[in-house]
Amino acid sequence: MVQNLLCFCMESNTLSKGESLSGDQTLVSEDGTFELGFFSPGNSPTIYLAIWYKNRVNQTQRTSVWVANRQKPADKSKGDPSLKISHSGKLRVLMNLEVIWSSENEAMDAGVLLEAVLLNTGNLVLRERSNPENIIWQSFDDPTDTWLPGAKLGYNKLTGKSLQKLTAWRNGEDPSPGLFSVVAEEQQLFLKWNMSKEYQESGQLHGGTFSHFPELGYTLSFSSDTNENQTYFSYSVHKQDVLSRLVIDSSGELKQFMSQRANYNWTEVFTLPRKKSEIYGLCGGFGIYDNESVSSPCRCFQGFEPLNSTNDNTPAGCKRKSQLQCEKPENYGFQEILDVKWPDSSETHLGQSRNWCKSECQSICSCSAFAYNDNTCYLWHGDLLNAKLEHKNAPELNLKLSSSKIQEASPGGKKRVEVGIAVVVASAAVLLLASVIFYLCICCRQKEKKQSSEDLLSFDFDWGVSAMDHQTNGVNKMAKQSKDYDLPSFSYASVSVSTNNFSAENKLGEGGFGPVYKGKTFQGQEIAVKRLSRGSRQGLREFRNEIALTAKLQHRNLVRLLGCCTEQDERILVYEYLQNKSLDYFLFDPKRKEELQWETRVRIIEGIVQGLVYLHEYSRLRIIHRDLKASNILLDDEMNPKISDFGMARTFAGNNSESSTNRIAGTFGYMAPEYLVGGLFSVKSDVFSLGVLILEIISGKKNGGFNQSSSFNLPEYAWELWTSNRALELKDTSVGCSSASELMLRYINIGLLCVQQNPNDRPTMLNIVSMLSNEAAALPQPKRPAFSTHSSPPNKATESSNSAESFSINGLSISVLLPR
Repeated sequence: MVQNLLCFCMESNTLSKGESLSGDQTLVSEDGTFELGFFSPGNSPTIYLAIWYKNRVNQTQRTSVWVANRQKPADKSKGDPSLKISHSGKLRVLMNLEVIWSSENEAMDAGVLLEAVLLNTGNLVLRERSNPENIIWQSFDDPTDTWLPGAKLGYNKLTGKSLQKLTAWRNGEDPSPGLFSVVAEEQQLFLKWNMSKEYQESGQLHGGTFSHFPELGYTLSFSSDTNENQTYFSYSVHKQDVLSRLVIDSSGELKQFMSQRANYNWTEVFTLPRKKSEIYGLCGGFGIYDNESVSSPCRCFQGFEPLNSTNDNTPAGCKRKSQLQCEKPENYGFQEILDVKWPDSSETHLGQSRNWCKSECQSICSCSAFAYNDNTCYLWHGDLLNAKLEHKNAPELNLKLSSSKIQEASPGGKKRVEVGIAVVVASAAVLLLASVIFYLCICCRQKEKKQSSEDLLSFDFDWGVSAMDHQTNGVNKMAKQSKDYDLPSFSYASVSVSTNNFSAENKLGEGGFGPVYKGKTFQGQEIAVKRLSRGSRQGLREFRNEIALTAKLQHRNLVRLLGCCTEQDERILVYEYLQNKSLDYFLFDPKRKEELQWETRVRIIEGIVQGLVYLHEYSRLRIIHRDLKASNILLDDEMNPKISDFGMARTFAGNNSESSTNRIAGTFGYMAPEYLVGGLFSVKSDVFSLGVLILEIISGKKNGGFNQSSSFNLPEYAWELWTSNRALELKDTSVGCSSASELMLRYINIGLLCVQQNPNDRPTMLNIVSMLSNEAAALPQPKRPAFSTHSSPPNKATESSNSAESFSINGLSISVLLPR
């Protein structure tokens, strides 16, 4: 035993069978970077086996990266725990002969000599002494809250369960598992609350980094490995003299820390999510997140007080000041809360009255709050989670409180006190007071109205428009909706002047939504003004959708929404003006199509693909356009494409990717079969539309009303040429001779893959990007396209905006609505 102690003093990195480690004894990695031993975090009375960075400059500063017995700590008052290799070949932490932690590996024969070694990577391994490559167990397979270079985060593809995941500490002095985790699932990483609610996803891995936070690629290089059973991710550091760690902390943030090996001065270089408000349940039960609070972002609902917490950054939540007595409903009531965004996970009841809603919550002991809105009753049970202070008119929330607490301060810190008036005031004085108040209200409203609308003619679009992250609640309040998105709301007078009073000379075109006009500001910036026809109800839903989606999107291949106008019952959208109008303006015109040579068509296809990849994969919400067609592809002065018209678009949160509708909206010839027939739409619906569009761009022929040889539509005609080895005959004759015949065949192949009957056979947008960027890779053979041997040509009356002569210039037309 004396010999063992001497070895430990010499900073050994190995613990052999028959030896033990306890007290201040430690193992140190061969290069001196990591140290393993027992420690107590902060002022905690408990002891843990852990691995930390060995800071030779400051011996007391321990930055831990792994904790063994995080769920069963040792008690200081009962002595010192010890680490040993048992006779059955397992690493164990013992406290007075009681096993408080054990490595999860199979029992070994007692005759096999084993050793525990702390490697230079920070990985503690249990291995055979005679065969070091045979690792029996390793700490990298059971991470705590820290992801080190070389360690893996993975999942089992057969069961869908995580193999390794990061789990935050409960707080700064308690390493036991907290509420926040980082897991690998479905080819990407997710940040989760309580292993149930996803609040951040990494996106797919491309070029050594994840698509949703490419900043990590500046310092780290990520990779993935997969086999038939599992997939896992790992990473390395670009510079060998730099230390790096990724940590999920108790507040739910994934942070990247870096340091020079020489000094251990850690710097936080990256944090996810980028906004604390995106962390689910950050403030705990009955806590409210206030984004504008400087001192602390969390506070309690009225009638509640903070729970005890040792973490200064994140409170554990809130508790009632006075407990409810469920058996005595007369002792509690409901307090209206007007400035809080509703908590998560409500129970909904359609078609009930407000009185029914209140009575139902009052009769259920677990019901904490109710709300009534739009003929729907919402009930919340248990803790209220993920509530946020709105600082504006949020829908009413009714919180169940003890009667004595109903009149206390609101979450915003404002006192709501009802004062009883017992003094009878002379009628003349009352009338005078009422007159003054009425006058002041009128003045304030006029001032507010004046300030709510911007002057379009003098507006500076270079700094006045930004993409937003919020979502709308007031679907019938257009002015409020534009404000929710920080989208400029312009006065009707200034919009009218910019378009020369909506003159016929300024009219660019007209679609189902209404006419589109060209306008100009005093600074000379040209704009496109899309005006909903007065009295039309067809475009109201699309108008709301355009604001809700386009205002948040920022990509060079998506049209830019600059603002709106909702004065005088108008519904007007203001867009950037694009000189070259729309793709169909050139593509289906016998003379103008000559301007679209092969290189230009390739650039247009690739730009459309990039825009769709952003919508499907990289935007905060997964967006399905549902009306992708040539007239909705606008072209700038350099013929770069921009996808427009998001009136029919739909969004999906998280991993949801398919939905159904009774309202079939779109344009015949571009709609996928599963959507046209059954109302099912998904990202593969856009892929189908893209395939039709690619074939149109290559051929210069319009799919709607197509009639050539025996083919009913363009995909069928392309398929006939493909199967008879005559695919190049699809090429538009106006393109002229081109040496890129192999590339053209590749684009035709991709187009046919996109229009296959089964959505599962169609590639994703990320697959298409890979097909376009890797020209040497072989492509799969396409199957017969949809609608290839059945259906009949559509009636001309149903082909609104589909003729070659009717263009949507700068255009944002509403699509045809077809009944199921």
